[in-house]
Amino acid sequence: MTSHIPPFRADHVGSLLRPQPVVEARHKFFVEHSISAETLKEVEDTAIPSLIKMQEDAGLRVVTDGETRRSFWHYDFMGMLDGLTLEERDEGVQFAGVKLRPIFPTITGKLDFPDDHPMLEHFKFVANHTTVTPKISIPGPTCCHFRTSPDDITPPEYKDHDALFADIAATYRKAVKKFYEAGCRYLQMDDIFFAYLCDPKHRAAKEAEGYDADQLIDRYAWMMREAIKERPQDMVIGMHMCRGNFRSTHAAEGSYDAAAEAIFSTGVDIFFLEYDTDRAGGLEPLRLLPKGKQRIMAGFITTKTAELEKADWLKAKFDEASKYVDLDQLGIAPQCGFASTEEGNAITYDDQRRKLDLVVQTAQAIWGSV
Repeated sequence: MTSHIPPFRADHVGSLLRPQPVVEARHKFFVEHSISAETLKEVEDTAIPSLIKMQEDAGLRVVTDGETRRSFWHYDFMGMLDGLTLEERDEGVQFAGVKLRPIFPTITGKLDFPDDHPMLEHFKFVANHTTVTPKISIPGPTCCHFRTSPDDITPPEYKDHDALFADIAATYRKAVKKFYEAGCRYLQMDDIFFAYLCDPKHRAAKEAEGYDADQLIDRYAWMMREAIKERPQDMVIGMHMCRGNFRSTHAAEGSYDAAAEAIFSTGVDIFFLEYDTDRAGGLEPLRLLPKGKQRIMAGFITTKTAELEKADWLKAKFDEASKYVDLDQLGIAPQCGFASTEEGNAITYDDQRRKLDLVVQTAQAIWGSV
């Protein structure tokens, strides 16, 4: 019997390629300024139910809105927080051979999660248009710190790092509460910067800012524990980690060894771990997952390229993973979203559907259910 309560055996991180009508409408609104916000919302409201149906038709027991109303997987949510604004500058963050659009978060006041944060309504829309489990993915607490330069944190009280970490955690604790009140029972937080802090160049960059990289990993784990410590028992929390995903490129590399123990100490229920290339290192860190009900969604299937992973190869990867963690504590999901930014990865809509089909087929082949 297939459960309607996560964790599932088959899942996906959240973002999907934007439907062409949404792409065109966003251009008209943000670039040409030729349509109203209401018209843009009407286009989104029309497109999202079709995306939900596509996920349901693929056999998934959990669906998202594909992050269709966002430009970025993280900045949109962050810019809607009290005390944080987004600034456009000359050059963006460097990925492999390409730079992100030059948007930068700045902390200008006391951080808080507003009662009317727009993504609460985004979640409700999904819940009202599906018969399976609705999920929303939001950036995790680390995003507010890792992506904000010390020079862009202006409140004097936040020069005390502990005060900043405490307010970020409190902001997310309120977010968890508000999403629960909105009906959300499956909340995913994308906290990818644990993985970035396994990369020597990113560790060096943070150390140049005056941080000890290992201590920062521990503080990030503390923030997550604090953020979810009051969540009700019937609310499931997921956490996703990768090494960057912008137009099929990446921004970091390195095994999970330096952060695995901290990651698994957070109390999160479901861990989405990128494992589609050697950039993520070996599977040995999986041994640190405590025995019990927590689950790792192994990201062996990539969203960066169209080529489909072979069934025999996927089975072999799970055979290898089961040397370190019980197969019953594993599931499968792509390594990341299909469109972490609105530009999307270098694949087609049909490629995306085939990847989701493969996720479901793999879960059925290995566990007999999704």
